Amino acid sequence: MKVVVRRVGNSLGVIIPKATLERWGVKEGDSLNLSERSIHPPRARAGSQELLNELKRRLALAITARCTAHEIRAQSLANLQRWQDSGSWVSAYEEWRQLLLTGDDGVLFAAMLGRDERSNRLRQSPPYVGLLPRDEVRALNEEASA
Repeated sequence: MKVVVRRVGNSLGVIIPKATLERWGVKEGDSLNLSERSIHPPRARAGSQELLNELKRRLALAITARCTAHEIRAQSLANLQRWQDSGSWVSAYEEWRQLLLTGDDGVLFAAMLGRDERSNRLRQSPPYVGLLPRDEVRALNEEASA
């Protein structure tokens, strides 16, 4: 939805439709969070692990929106090879390598985007780092910490 920036006194502002505010559970006098890329309601305070899991899932979602499965595989396999050569290897990397080598995009995207325990565990050691611009990663981190 597009909202128009309007003059409000000596400032500029936007009007957010009442239905949207109701869905967000926001009432008059409540506050919203503003980041460089969005205006959103405060998040319910989940545990720190849940917040970290959701951040890592949102990073993976941004990568799948920007890159093809082929690009994700190429970068990920190159990263895994470099880490193996340097002696920085954990068991999750072998699991990722097998997923990447299957050639099945559905299996790859399920691992990257799933909300199940296995996907959360694998996203703790993602091999697809380096595919997003730093400013986009920074913006997602800021949104998560808001």
